[in-house]
This record gives sequence, structure tokens and C-alpha cells, in this order.
Amino acid sequence: MPQSDIIAAIMKYAVKNAMDYGKASESAVCNKVISQYPELRKDIKSLSNEVREVVLKVNLMSKDSLETEYSKYSNEFRTEAKIKLERTSKPNMNLEGAVQGNFKTRFPPEPNGFMHIGHAKAAFLESEFSRIYKGSLVLYFDDTNPDSEKQEFVDAIKKDLDWLGIRFSEEYYASDHIEQMYKYADMMISKGNAYVCMCSAEEAGLGREKGEICRHKKQTSNQNSELWKRMLIGEFAENEATLRLNGDMQSLNTTMRDPILFRIKSSTHYRQGDKYRVWPTYNFNTPVMDSIKGITDVIRSKEYELRDELFNCILNSLSLRKPIIHSMARLEISNNLTSKRKLNELIRQGKIGGYDDPRLVTIAGLRRRGITPDAIREFVLRFGMSKNESSVDINMLLSYNRKEIDQKAKRLFALKDPIEIDIENLGIDKVILKNHPSQNLGQRSYKMGKKFFIERDDATKFREGSIIRLKDAFSVVIKNTGNVIKAEYSEEKSGSAIQWIAENNLIKCRIASIGNLMDGELFNEKSLVVNDAYVEKHATRLSEGSIVQFERIGFFKLDKKDEMYFISL
Repeated sequence: MPQSDIIAAIMKYAVKNAMDYGKASESAVCNKVISQYPELRKDIKSLSNEVREVVLKVNLMSKDSLETEYSKYSNEFRTEAKIKLERTSKPNMNLEGAVQGNFKTRFPPEPNGFMHIGHAKAAFLESEFSRIYKGSLVLYFDDTNPDSEKQEFVDAIKKDLDWLGIRFSEEYYASDHIEQMYKYADMMISKGNAYVCMCSAEEAGLGREKGEICRHKKQTSNQNSELWKRMLIGEFAENEATLRLNGDMQSLNTTMRDPILFRIKSSTHYRQGDKYRVWPTYNFNTPVMDSIKGITDVIRSKEYELRDELFNCILNSLSLRKPIIHSMARLEISNNLTSKRKLNELIRQGKIGGYDDPRLVTIAGLRRRGITPDAIREFVLRFGMSKNESSVDINMLLSYNRKEIDQKAKRLFALKDPIEIDIENLGIDKVILKNHPSQNLGQRSYKMGKKFFIERDDATKFREGSIIRLKDAFSVVIKNTGNVIKAEYSEEKSGSAIQWIAENNLIKCRIASIGNLMDGELFNEKSLVVNDAYVEKHATRLSEGSIVQFERIGFFKLDKKDEMYFISL
């Protein structure tokens, strides 16, 4: 490819990036160019140097100069935008290189926390592709860090996956294969592809950052084998020695700068107890496990793309089969959190109740709020294998959920701010109401008295002589207004329809309105607002967890029946 074409592509994308975001980003431009010319990935160092020069030049341009330069490519950008729109109007459900009938992928959670909607996206995609390519999906617990992994997280993850309806043909754990990992480590060492490092964590980290050669790289294979044996029999304390890849400390891809493959952990493992003290890192056990377990296709977030080179490097050094790696964009919900560290801090501060707090996008939180598995599935699959990073408003998920529950949720009347209305000459003593306007969800009946309650906001619109219809029941004529509305029964069938509850069928409840958890970087103190309200007595017949629609208010889930506590959807 002519060098002039490469420079032209870099300039084009640098100009667009600067126009879109005010300043061009080297990494964004580099990714754009590679997506157009994948073969340039082979010499990423040279490409990065060229990108750096062009981006610097573009970022020094005046606004007028930038706009003039942009105009040269405007037709190209419009064409690309049109093609992108056509391509992304439907989810990309294709995996390049995947083979029909010879397909096996895995869902690989680490049991160090609870699942969230991002995990659900990966799991649903993997499940769907297993169906599309007539293959299989396995559950693989990546559990080689005894410091943070627990059985309770294994159980919670399996519970969430079962609730989501995702099924697996097999289940296995990385920690059950440690002895096998040790043998592969021996092979790496004997080939000179790994060495034992006794630098401190700070020293090793600084060396990787600066690209400085570790002094332990000079050790012979025999020396490293001896040191490795000493690691395994417990002669080194935690953090005193690690096994590192003998990589390239000058690599532009920093993941290749001698990353740690094995480290010493003295914590008791939730599954293996104290059987092992030397544990493989994600960098080592993931590619090895994928290969030996017959995984053909790996689907993971594009944030791991820089690790692809390391993934393949380890398998090449061990002469193991390499799966195909497919990258997708992460799913982020705007104004929410999935970070365990940040969520734990909010829990510690008492600002959220736990990982099942209905404001969260954890699977436990979504389940408690009343979001259905089908709604989550439809929502996450709409993004397909897109690599475009975006932050999505949770209202999109709620919209999918409303479609799911609309035909299943009973309709009830509820009043946020009730005011009494007394009705004279009521000609009926019983009213039968349908639980749903179009679905056969049963009915409820109430005896009538003289006193009723309606929403105060409705009452502010009344005028003497107005005809008002109590929804699905009867009409009244307003006689006068005040702290207690006076009305009279009417045979009229017209009038504005309002919610109502008879005095003898009115019970108190609490309704929790849920908003965004975060306001930018700050916790939203109004993310959960609980108010007293009143609902029909029929609500006492609901099972805990039932979803209803309070007419003119919205959908709610009965979270705690003993408190008549409802959560908004």
C-alpha cells in the first residue's frame, strides 16, 4: 500500500475526530485507520508514530483551517455515515470465520462479584451465536485469584444465569486445572519464553512503563526452572517472586512487556483450599483453558483487543490451537455504575441497600425491580456485535420491559394525594371492575358506600355542574367544591374519567419512584424517592413480586407485601 494513501487516511480521520470532539485522539485515529487497513496492525509501531505526527499537526490548526480541511472529505463522511446507518440499523449477528456445526464458545465469569447487564449482554450473545452456528455454550469460571473469589459469587452467578434462561452444555473451573497449568509453565520456561522475576511489584511496574529490561531476563532456562520449583514448594513469600513472559519490553503494545503469568497468593481458595500457593493470571490461564477445552470462538469486549497479541503469543509458544477472537463494544448504562469498588463504597456509606438495590443494573437489581429476562435479552441483542462504544439510557430497557409486561399486569387505581368526595343518591351498591381492559386477568368487585376518594389534582379542575365519570363505574354531577367535594349520582354516560377508590376499599401503601443512580460523577440523592399513597384493597390479594399498573401513574412491582411497598418500573 502506498505510504501516501496511509497518510491521507490518517489525516482524514484525524480531521473528523477533531471536528467531532474538539481535539483529535491518537488512539481513536489509529483504530479508525486499522479498521480500514487491517494489515497495518503488523507494524503498529510505525503507524503510531505517523498518527502521532499528523494528530499533532491537526490539533494545532485554527478553527477555520480545520473546517477548510474537513470540507475536502465531507462527501466521503456523508457516504460513510449512510453506509454505517444501513449496516447498524439491524444488529450485526455475524462472526467472521465461525463455522456452522463446529462452534464452541464460553461464558467466563470470575466469581469475585455479582453479574450486571454488561455480563448479560455477553452471555446472551454467546447463547444466541451457539444457536445460530449450531454449536455449544459452556460455563467457565475463571477462578485463579483466591484473594477475591467466593462460593457465594459462584452461586449468585449461576442463579442469575438460570433466571435469565441461559443454558450450558458443560461447566468447568480454571482452579481445577492448576497442575496442568504448571506443566505448561514448565514448557514455557524450558523454551526460554518465561523467566522468574524477583523484582518488587513497584519495580516491575515501573520497568514495564519505561520499557526497561528486567535484570532477571538474563537467567538461563535451567536457573529459571530451579527458581520455579522453589516457588512451587513454598520457598518464596507472597510478592517475592513471579513468573513473567519473556516478551518485548520495547513493544508499543504494553501488554507484551513481560506481563506476569504466575504469582504467589497465600489466601485460602474458596474451592481448592490451601492446596496451591502459585496461581496463574488471567493472561495465562484464559488462552490455555480456551485451547485445551476446545473453544473455537472467543467473544469478548473490545477493551481486551490489545491482549489479543498476548493471547496468541502464549498459545504459539506452547504449540496449542488458537481460537478465533471476536470483539464487541461494552454496554454502558448512562448515569449508573457497575464498578464493584464504587458500588461497595455506596453500600458502605448506606446510600444503596446492596447489590439487589432496584436502582442498579446488576442482574439482582434488575430482577428485584421487575425487569423481565425477555426484556433484557431483547435489549442487549439489539446491539449485536457492534464495536461502537456508547452510553445508553436505561429508559430504552424500561421501554422493552413495558412491552413485555403490558398484557400481563393487572390495572388498579392508586391515589398519591387523595381528597374526599361524598356522593348523594348513589343508585348502585356494587361495582365490578375488569383487571385488564383487553386480557382475561379476572375481575374485582367492591361494595359502594357514600364516601369515595379521588386525586386532588383532578379535583382542582372541577366546577359546579361538571359531570365527572368515575372510571369504569358511574358518573356524578359536582355540586360544590372545597375540602370535601359534594356530588350527586348521575345517569349520564359522558364526562371526564378519573381514578377513584371507595372509602371502605382504601388501603395505605408506599410507592418508590426510581431515577438515575448517578448525576454525572456524583451520587443522585433523589435516585430513590418514597412517598405514601393509597391503593385499592385488591392489592392485598397480589403475590409479592407481582407487577401491576397503577392507572395514570405507571407500572409498579410489589416489592414487600407486608409493607405494601411498590417499586416503580
